[in-house]
Amino acid sequence: MSNRRAMLTMTGLHRALLRRTGGRLGRQLGGMPVIELTTTGRSSGQPRTAILTVPHREPGPHGERLIVIASRGGDDLQPAWYLNLVAEPAVQVARVGEHPRPYRARTAEPEERARLWPLAVAAYRGYAEYQRKTAREIPVVILEPLEP
Repeated sequence: MSNRRAMLTMTGLHRALLRRTGGRLGRQLGGMPVIELTTTGRSSGQPRTAILTVPHREPGPHGERLIVIASRGGDDLQPAWYLNLVAEPAVQVARVGEHPRPYRARTAEPEERARLWPLAVAAYRGYAEYQRKTAREIPVVILEPLEP
């Protein structure tokens, strides 16, 4: 069963909070930093922006790699942003109050997921519940900054 309406409502409220407070409120959620991920719509070709939490960060060759989880609250459907980045991995990432930077997105390989999933669950236990709610394996996505 899809929870699309609830997810869209929560995202809209979060965007409004960020906009109204100039990013003073809402830049973190549950202790995790919040980012705006802009993908290219796989059907429309238009920019699509999602607000996501980052449960884990780690050093990369060109800056901090960001780990995000394509959970959609445990829905059986993949998030649209995830399907978009699978179709076109060139994305933009903006931390609240910063200009977007180019990143390359990819789904973690099985051995990477085995290492990263527990770190994400440690940051937010809800991910484990989301995984129990759905038959699909929830993807772990690695966002790697491109060279400056």
